[in-house]
Amino acid sequence: MKSGRLPLIKSSIFSSSPNHRSFLIPLNSSVSTNHQNYLSNPTSTTFSVAIQHFINSDTPFHGQKIHAHIIKSGFSPNTNISIKLLILHLKTGCLRYATQMFDELPQHTLSAYNYLIGGYLKNGNVQESLGLVRRMVDSGEKPDGFTFSMILKASACGSSTVTLPRFLGRMAHALMVKLEVEPDEVLYTALVDSYVKSGKVQYARTVFDMMLEKNVVCSTALITGYMNNGSVEEAENVFNKTVEKDIVVFNAMIEGYSKSVETAKKGLEIFVEMQRLNFRPNISTFVSLIGACSVLSVVEIGQQVQGQLMKTESFMDIKIASALVDMHAKCGRIEDARRVFNYMPEKNVFTWTSMIDGYGKNGNPIKALELFYVMQECCVEPNDVTFLSALSACGHAGLLAKGREIFESMERDYSIKPKMEHYACMVDLLGRAGRLDLAWELVMGMPEKPNSDVWAALLSSCRLHGDVQMASIAANELFKLNVDSRPGAFVALSNTLAAAGKWDGVSDLREMMKFCTACHYGACTRKFPSAVAPKLDLISNLQKHLHQNSTELVIFRNMYNPLLVLLLNNSTQALHDNQVMPPSRLALPASPTLRNDQAHITRDFYLAMRRQKAHLQQPQVVSYA
Repeated sequence: MKSGRLPLIKSSIFSSSPNHRSFLIPLNSSVSTNHQNYLSNPTSTTFSVAIQHFINSDTPFHGQKIHAHIIKSGFSPNTNISIKLLILHLKTGCLRYATQMFDELPQHTLSAYNYLIGGYLKNGNVQESLGLVRRMVDSGEKPDGFTFSMILKASACGSSTVTLPRFLGRMAHALMVKLEVEPDEVLYTALVDSYVKSGKVQYARTVFDMMLEKNVVCSTALITGYMNNGSVEEAENVFNKTVEKDIVVFNAMIEGYSKSVETAKKGLEIFVEMQRLNFRPNISTFVSLIGACSVLSVVEIGQQVQGQLMKTESFMDIKIASALVDMHAKCGRIEDARRVFNYMPEKNVFTWTSMIDGYGKNGNPIKALELFYVMQECCVEPNDVTFLSALSACGHAGLLAKGREIFESMERDYSIKPKMEHYACMVDLLGRAGRLDLAWELVMGMPEKPNSDVWAALLSSCRLHGDVQMASIAANELFKLNVDSRPGAFVALSNTLAAAGKWDGVSDLREMMKFCTACHYGACTRKFPSAVAPKLDLISNLQKHLHQNSTELVIFRNMYNPLLVLLLNNSTQALHDNQVMPPSRLALPASPTLRNDQAHITRDFYLAMRRQKAHLQQPQVVSYA
């Protein structure tokens, strides 16, 4: 070390030991008497410069021994030295010693408060930092802009493990106005970020509009908030008005676009614009770009990106490799996903989860479960999403015992509390296996009130096995939660009743649907007042045409949906009168969205009926309520 950095301490003291132990250990015979006298009578300036040296160094831990030397020598530090010792202990992460130095201060200054608050936040002690803010206000010390910026940072750190006061960001903002604290660029940015992360995007926009000079950091935070809120047009408006764009704001737009299939194509377009403006893409750019390809299922573009990345060192980055695994899996190229997965030198829990989920969704549940256990053998702890993928794989494979074992191990072995999604997946697994009794017990034993996903899983299982009574209970619970958000519940319950031959119940259910505003058909949902059909005249004319040109009306039912097959010819014989049916009984075919097994059954059934058409003496009429 150079003596010029410590002008008040002789360089020979440092040269005798690279670990600076001359300050810290008992002096031995190799040190001169002058040095011993020098260390035995240090001044405040000596300690101040030495402590500052270790604060600025890469080895601040050695500076703690200076504190020990101060205590041993009986030296009484002044406020300046005490604050520097406070900073030193914060830098080493020793909050206990830092708090002790703060408490021993003769006067708690604003800078001392700010240092300790910042140290608590850096180490994740949000509650302690807020308690210190309250202590500061109670003592009469007025917080400054730096204090408020840290409070706002704390308000954005809420999680399942940290309980914060409600509206903490708004409370801090109100206190700023009350104390007449003039916000600067840093404080404005903290306000916008706090409101965005708390879901108050409109408040964030209000603060953003108050800024005289809008920086790109605030613009990026607001764009992220709008994208997360689904307000794509507002995000585009902020982006277009951002004068000095950087790579981060472009990344925010690409990432936001890639979250929806409707906007993912724009993400690719804005990437092209970014390249045209000579912005060099970074890892976050490629991760978002690959995500857009995944949403659009355009594996060709994703492979082009992968080809470019393979020429760079970025291909080895764990985030990019994980995104590639996820893209290939979602595009149905599970073998390509596995090749990228095997090529990765390092894997994290997200990489393993993407591969496990990919196997499960691509019809390889056994491989998904094998990988789930290999993951644990590699000492990688699964998270809640990993368990969800494993439970889903058990459901597809029909492995009831294995699924129950995995579900029970969540909280027992990993202290992961099951969420509603896990309960819904477990109910579906039990239902597929025909254990509706166990599924009902699981729902009734949940620590929280079941949500719509859980009841929908139970209803689907009841429909599968024809349990009308339990299906009615599950459907009623769904209706209580939000009937408009689950129009399929009507269809599922109606199919269950129809399969059991309870046509009176089907009619009653159809009457109930008149009081709702959700109508479900053809994998689409449309809202309109019941008893009023859209384009009623067009439907009526088409119905009359079908009546006049039909020979047979055959209803085929399977375990999924009642399928209506119309065999048309030029016959003038009508199956029934031309009276227009009520809207609840009208149905028109939508886009072909049948499952593969449904399409296969329907095609074979249709061809068989065509071959036997000559043998049909009379059309078969079946009432479909």
